[in-house]
Amino acid sequence: MEDWVVFRTWVGDLTQMIADNTVGKTSLSDYSDGVAILMTETIMAITVFATIMGTILALLWIERKFFARIMDRRGATMALRSLWVGEGGEHVDWYDDLPFGTGKPIRWLNNFLNDKAGNASEYETVHRTKDRGYHGVWWLLPGMIQNVADGMKFMTKEWIVPAKADKFIFEVAPFIIITSTVMIFAFIPLSSNIYSANPELSLLFMMAIFGIAPFGVFFAGWSSNNKYTLLGGIRSAAQLTAYEIPLLVTVLSLAVLSGSLNIIEIAEFQITSGVWNIFLLPLGAALFMITMVAEVERIPFDMPEAEAELVEGWWTEYGGMRWGLMFASEYLRCYAACLLFAIFFLGGWEMPFGDTITGIIPNQDLILGAIGVGLIGLAIGLRSEYPVLLAPIPLVFISLIPPTAWLLFKAWFMFAIFVWIRASLHRVRSDQILEFGWRWLLPLSLVNLAIAFWLRLSIWPGDTWPLLIPGLITAIALILVIILGMDEDKSAMEGRTRPYSVYTESKGPASPRSHDR
Repeated sequence: MEDWVVFRTWVGDLTQMIADNTVGKTSLSDYSDGVAILMTETIMAITVFATIMGTILALLWIERKFFARIMDRRGATMALRSLWVGEGGEHVDWYDDLPFGTGKPIRWLNNFLNDKAGNASEYETVHRTKDRGYHGVWWLLPGMIQNVADGMKFMTKEWIVPAKADKFIFEVAPFIIITSTVMIFAFIPLSSNIYSANPELSLLFMMAIFGIAPFGVFFAGWSSNNKYTLLGGIRSAAQLTAYEIPLLVTVLSLAVLSGSLNIIEIAEFQITSGVWNIFLLPLGAALFMITMVAEVERIPFDMPEAEAELVEGWWTEYGGMRWGLMFASEYLRCYAACLLFAIFFLGGWEMPFGDTITGIIPNQDLILGAIGVGLIGLAIGLRSEYPVLLAPIPLVFISLIPPTAWLLFKAWFMFAIFVWIRASLHRVRSDQILEFGWRWLLPLSLVNLAIAFWLRLSIWPGDTWPLLIPGLITAIALILVIILGMDEDKSAMEGRTRPYSVYTESKGPASPRSHDR
């Protein structure tokens, strides 16, 4: 499937034209190409950063809604529904104030949602909230300005440095974390035509930058001169050391399988070979996800910032805007992990079954988009009396979705899995975390690397993968997951002890109470 949004090409042509008509007509005409390249790279960097920062709100929304459903929380569950259900049955028609008649489609959608998900709902959680509504002015947008208010609150808070802290390191540590986190996105492409930097060894550069932030975490914990922050920093250093090596070995297996150390080429390899890497290296996908959850210090690998034990971990002494930026960098690192998983294992920006759909309707033909819009308008006007007209519409519009949108959808799906893990698992003990990383993940990552070598050197035909290979590997992986999922520690169940737990050996005689457990 070809990328019809050739944004970098459009920007390059525009900047070249501007440079030729400005610098090119002066005595510095020899530098016009360099100026055009500089303008192009600057615009692309701003575009990538704006896309990431503009869509990161989706992560907050996904996490809030996911937990709301799990915990059956009324307000968070129904916050979005308040857009079309007003207080006391009164509908706040804020969309009618939108200029140039742009609120009419919103009115139609509002009425549709009110009919399908109004006060009388079959869902008990929805029904008992009754008339929770939104009142406000349209130009503030429903709830979005709260993020700006939070940012202003952080900026106005007093910045206090502990008296006995190492002030220089205490000041530098947050900037190490924040800048290294932002730099990661310079090497993460959003499509084959939307990226900030694309060196030949972009995978190595990106992983090297990904490993800088843990140094800032340790420096922050040590420089605060607080026992809780120091413990958090030491835990972070030990945990990230144990999981960084399996992560790098897993990423190396992707480079071996794809035959490249370039991130875009790894994504394009999945598209040209016809199989996503998750079906060839399911073990690698599991290892990458586990190690990335540990890298971003989310539950169950949140020992460096365990609230119940270390107050707030390594960033206990930080406040104000520095705390806000470090909190944002945590979500940015999580976003980067989800984007990388989508690129490495889920085909990147390729549409699922893209070759099949585009074989029916070529997505690069924009005329079909206009035809689809016309068919939708006609079908709505006819009140769907001719449902045959609606048949080609999904294919038309699915094929016109930009590749960047597919990548973001996959990343959001992966973040939902991250939230699911956080909601399902408990915090793991420090010694168990380290043992799991060194004793299990490191050997498994080496096994995954051996599988990648075997697939590349012995099985890879050179063009596209035969369907038998990914099908067989996926079937074996599913069977192993089912078998391991049914496994039970019978001795632990009979002794009423924790299953698969690690007990510390005692050098002295066992206490009488230990025999009663």
